[in-house]
Amino acid sequence: MAMTTVFLNANETHLVAALREAGKELDGTEGEVILDLSSVIRIDSNVLHGLEDFASNADGKHIKVVLRGVNVEVYKVLKLIKLTRRFSFVN
Repeated sequence: MAMTTVFLNANETHLVAALREAGKELDGTEGEVILDLSSVIRIDSNVLHGLEDFASNADGKHIKVVLRGVNVEVYKVLKLIKLTRRFSFVN
């Protein structure tokens, strides 16, 4: 399975734009995409919508999305709004 790693070394204010750019890289990608969120400390509703849109786009192309380096607080928010089932997680 092919794998593409996308490093999102953006803070919370630029994360939505970084997700849009990463979404453009899904064309021609097969297998899975790893989003490195290790630099993200907290997320807001805009980021949640961006992650949801990214996951939907990847699902439509049969690409598995893996989130790497998600901190506990961000994971709790994703779990609370039931987005964790759309992603795999690695440290």
